[in-house]
Amino acid sequence: MERKVQSRRAFLAKSILASGGVILASQLAACEKLDDFLGGGNDDDGIPRFLHGVGSFDPIANAVIIWTRFTPTADEVQQAIRINWQMATDIDFQNIVKEGMQYANLENDFTIVQDVTGLNSNGKYYYRFMQEDVAVTSMTGETITLPEAGVPVDNLKVAVCSCSNYPAGLFNVYDAIANSDADLVLHLGDYIYEYQVGGYGTNENTSVLGREHDPATEILSLEDYRLRYRQYRTDEGLQLAHQKKPFVVIWDDHEITNDAYNEGAENHDESEGDYQARLQRAIQVHSEYLPVRTDTLGVIYRNFEYGNLVNLVMLDTRIIGRDKQLSFTDFFGADGAFDFVGFAGALGDSGRALMGQEQLAWTANAVGGSSAKWQVLGQQVLMGTMTVPAELLILIGQVAAGDTSPDTLGALQTAIVDLSTLKARALAGDPTLTEAELGRLAAQVPYNLDAWDGYAVEREQLYAILNGKSTVVFAGDTHNAWHNVLTDFSGNKVGEEFACSSVTSPGFEGIFGTDPATIAGIEQAFTLLIDGLQYFDAKQRGYVLAEFTQGAATASYRFIDTIGSAAYTEIEGNTATYSG
Repeated sequence: MERKVQSRRAFLAKSILASGGVILASQLAACEKLDDFLGGGNDDDGIPRFLHGVGSFDPIANAVIIWTRFTPTADEVQQAIRINWQMATDIDFQNIVKEGMQYANLENDFTIVQDVTGLNSNGKYYYRFMQEDVAVTSMTGETITLPEAGVPVDNLKVAVCSCSNYPAGLFNVYDAIANSDADLVLHLGDYIYEYQVGGYGTNENTSVLGREHDPATEILSLEDYRLRYRQYRTDEGLQLAHQKKPFVVIWDDHEITNDAYNEGAENHDESEGDYQARLQRAIQVHSEYLPVRTDTLGVIYRNFEYGNLVNLVMLDTRIIGRDKQLSFTDFFGADGAFDFVGFAGALGDSGRALMGQEQLAWTANAVGGSSAKWQVLGQQVLMGTMTVPAELLILIGQVAAGDTSPDTLGALQTAIVDLSTLKARALAGDPTLTEAELGRLAAQVPYNLDAWDGYAVEREQLYAILNGKSTVVFAGDTHNAWHNVLTDFSGNKVGEEFACSSVTSPGFEGIFGTDPATIAGIEQAFTLLIDGLQYFDAKQRGYVLAEFTQGAATASYRFIDTIGSAAYTEIEGNTATYSG
């Protein structure tokens, strides 16, 4: 499927952005530029005034949250601007079922978040926003309500995505999702990135496409975070996805800053101020642009019951309960030897948490009280056990740190071949394997300590909660596509995990380049060396389209061939089916 969309709205938005229009260092400057563009106040088409589109969030059986942002002029920036909204059962708004008004102002960054209640279950709805003083109307959004809990339901389709880095390329994946037949979009975090111009994700296309980050610095202040969300929400693929599909979102780290946890982050130091203050600013802006249906700001774990078919349980594995990540570097001695005993002890510390006891208890209630066929967990990081031989991970780490010398790349290729051969012999029951060869395979370490492998004890507690359930886990974060069989310490199957690739952020090809042989070797080696790993794609951008029926859960890995131009082709990758 090839898509190339260039609407007049998108053209005008890009024109404003190209001239430094509404996405500037302060709201007032943005308004003054908008005044210039509008010729002093009104715009008959009304297109720039709802520049950031519309969206809907967290549908339940009788309600759904709708969203927009109104762009004020300099004359309006100190005002409370009345915004009317309507919801109808038809696209022409002949049958309006709910309507009302809210005020957009500086306090909420001129965003409108409206929870529309009293709707019929399992319905299709259309919504729009109007500002009467300047006679402008937003685009029309489409959304749904869910079937009542327990009601017989045959089918649900969800699109699962994460990791959309603006400088890395166009959000064509969102466009593909908008044009899919998904009922819901599950966004598993890294909706924005916090880096400065020239930071992570920047490539040869960034400047050509006009996608340098705004503001130019790393985002720290309240206005910084708001500017960044405004910039991302001008992407036409993202706008179309929000217009066409309801989103259920959770944050990961980059909505705050890289490798965040409950008391700090890798990408935060004392020169950047108090971390908790930064976290609260990030959470506030997230609530303005990506609203969630919870009672407490900062709490995003919640569940959605889709008839008798799916209990969708959205978790926070990033902020609320996460202890600081372990680091391999802390376990290397002065002589360069790795302290496997000390590392194993830290990894097995029963006091280390990823979710925290309060969220675990809530999850036990949400899962235990559900009679749905499928328990579906939407969360940020890989849950499957992903351990690899230490020598392989060390070489991958050297390349990731920038050592791409022929010697290191050659050693990596040799290790891949040698270890893959040894694992194949072991699986075949080869009795001639030496103790040294078996030792190379046995010296296993987690591939990613930021994921559940760094919190293995609490993972077992979660697995106990899921015992006896038909469980599917979704994950994002890694920018690569994975399919894992989930098993506990005793080897009992818990469920299956489908982890999506990224919208734009680079995967392993960002580390090893685009040489097909190198990437293919890593994919094959990981799939062979990691028990339970069924599928691994390390090079393509895309999403997962998952379908749930009473008989099976089917995950289709979807990819797009380019993020460097608006014309793209969607490619269907591996498809996996799990009967529960």
